[in-house]
Amino acid sequence: MFKRTFVSLALIASLSTAALAEKLTVFAAASMKDAIERAAGEYQAAGGEKIVVSFASSSVLARQIEAGAPADVFISANTDWMAYLVERDLVRHDSETIIAANNLVIAVAEGPGQVESPGTLLDNRFAMGDPSHVPAGKYARTALEHLGLWNDVEKNAVFGENVRVALELASRGEVKAAIVYGSDQKAAGDLMRAYVFPKESHAPILYPAAATKNGAESAEAFLAFLKSDAGRAIFSEFGFSEIAD
Repeated sequence: MFKRTFVSLALIASLSTAALAEKLTVFAAASMKDAIERAAGEYQAAGGEKIVVSFASSSVLARQIEAGAPADVFISANTDWMAYLVERDLVRHDSETIIAANNLVIAVAEGPGQVESPGTLLDNRFAMGDPSHVPAGKYARTALEHLGLWNDVEKNAVFGENVRVALELASRGEVKAAIVYGSDQKAAGDLMRAYVFPKESHAPILYPAAATKNGAESAEAFLAFLKSDAGRAIFSEFGFSEIAD
């Protein structure tokens, strides 16, 4: 605990008092909810300014920023929506960094343990993010296409506005299974991991973060905290994968 506090205090002290905003507004992908709430709490406890977080699908948040929403930091569940804002010059390019990674799994309330093929798990209604705009849904469709299953199971798919909606549908028993991130399945507690999609079946699941173009100067201090040993420990605790330096 002492190490975490020391690291975060050093990061915050790198900015002058005048540079610290009264609060930072963070727009973060829904799948990051538990980890970012913990990180915000530790950052504030170490002397950082108040963190206010808005969680939604990366696509929704990116478009809100494009429309002028006052966010200081954007954390996306894939690189595409970060690129969307980069192309429009809406983030500070030199602040962009990858803060975590993830894997894609099928979560079920009950049934078989780890299975060799996901086909039987998707014979009934299952939930996933909307592949038209939700990163988790895009990964799921790509993975199912790679395995030659999409055309057979698409009719059973229930699309959620973000990955946490898909997770909730499975937790409530409204669907038999949900394709979600590994960190989501771990957070749910009441759902077991029945299948892990091969890494080669979809693009790497990476979480880029950046300060917005007009965000507070101290946004970089929060990003540095997320990349520090303290930040990495939080992501690991909540089921995210390690990232290469």
